[in-house]
Amino acid sequence: MAEPATLDSLARLAAARFGDRLAVRAGHDEMTFGDLDERVDRFAAALQGTVGTSAVRIGVAAVLAPIFPVLFYGTARSGNQVVLINPMMRGSALEHVFRTAGIRIACVPAAVARHLVTVRDDLPDLETIYVLDGPGPDGTRPIADLVGLAGSAVPEPVVRQPDDVVCVQFTSGTTGPPKGVLLTHRNLVVNAGQAAEALDLDADSVCLNHLPLYHLMHLNAAVRAGAAQELCRDEDPVGALAASVRAGATHLFSLPVRLARLAADERLAGISPGPRLRVVASGGSALGPAVAQRLGAALGVPIIQGYGLAELSPLSHNDRGLANRPGSVGLPVRDTECRIVALDTGKDVPPGEPGEVLLRGPQLMAGYLGVTDPAEIDADGWFHTGDVGHQDADGRLFLVDRIKDVFKVDNELVSPSEIERVLAQLPGVADCVVADRPDEFSGAQVWAGVVPADDADLGRIVDAANDRLSAHERIRSFEWLSTVPRSPNGKVDRKAVRARLHGATTTR
Repeated sequence: MAEPATLDSLARLAAARFGDRLAVRAGHDEMTFGDLDERVDRFAAALQGTVGTSAVRIGVAAVLAPIFPVLFYGTARSGNQVVLINPMMRGSALEHVFRTAGIRIACVPAAVARHLVTVRDDLPDLETIYVLDGPGPDGTRPIADLVGLAGSAVPEPVVRQPDDVVCVQFTSGTTGPPKGVLLTHRNLVVNAGQAAEALDLDADSVCLNHLPLYHLMHLNAAVRAGAAQELCRDEDPVGALAASVRAGATHLFSLPVRLARLAADERLAGISPGPRLRVVASGGSALGPAVAQRLGAALGVPIIQGYGLAELSPLSHNDRGLANRPGSVGLPVRDTECRIVALDTGKDVPPGEPGEVLLRGPQLMAGYLGVTDPAEIDADGWFHTGDVGHQDADGRLFLVDRIKDVFKVDNELVSPSEIERVLAQLPGVADCVVADRPDEFSGAQVWAGVVPADDADLGRIVDAANDRLSAHERIRSFEWLSTVPRSPNGKVDRKAVRARLHGATTTR
């Protein structure tokens, strides 16, 4: 089947092929593919009546709810650009996204809206905040008001090219503030097909999404294939497994932290995975081979994982069903190339030898917002990921570590330097260092070492810092230090800190 030309054509094509079949369901809130496309039309028309068709940036929170695909595809169909908002983001990171992208219309849950109204004077481009989940604070409007502005259920046709930017997705950098990844219609449509093939999705598939937010790969791949999506908000992994049985799920998508908890739960032995479940897919960060093997043995289905980045729209690798290899993220998806190069020379290394992961393919981003010539993409079109890994003789990729110091907590990227900046602003802190401390379930937890400026209360300092941080960034363990280890040029020697922490037992 030929690739659709534009992102919203995924919804249009699915409506034409599978109109009466279930597209998305969360509890009693559900849509067929026909319903989805009609609602996309209505939202696109509403946006056009409000901001026109000139690539205005619309901030849309990736909430795990049926309204998200309506807003996502509707913004694309209107001729404007969708800026993805992590609904768990708060503080300066959220403000940076809005300010850098110049978001004019925000469609967000009430919790995000409450923060936005307090900093609205610092966001001069922001015109209107629409709330997705009920009453919002003063100065905001319910999302129904925006849809009600549509003078027609049919949007004005807009000429768009496959290489036009349609989506901006912010990703944390290894240093400094998040960067806006510019994704085109072609990037996202191509990756939808690549992911659908790698995951073996078709119109008989039912995907149980046990995720904290809506992920573009899962949405686009399922719509491309005509697969139904069941959205599971139950944080209990055993509850999610039971929900997958009730839904007749063929694919269960989850996070490593949740799968680790499921594998360790004594209730697992009493639950059948159901007759239709074919695979459990993990992504976002590494899933331990022992966890995958234990869970696979209990459920009797392959436990696979994939790999990708926002810059790759996002999928570049995925393991395959019965051919999976524990610890590997699998082979590159269709039309995608992967190289491993030595960190010191940049030359290709043989199978089994670690080096930096380089990727190239049609799903590679158009660039970064505000950056003319990103250094991460070399003259030959290879994207330098900053990740270290190795390939086996068959081309399967095994990830080893990150070149930089960032790490993930519950699948969310954490920048130690950002947390250090928050700590350093607090009274009683003379110096500080932040690093990751291993955790069986979350992958890592945030640890902080603080050099006191006076007789400060460390517990109160940490509480004050945590009040300013997102949930995944919060400090879970801490200690006083007499000094922060630094290199001769003054940089924090985080490697030495991590070496000590990784040899210790996590306390929480």
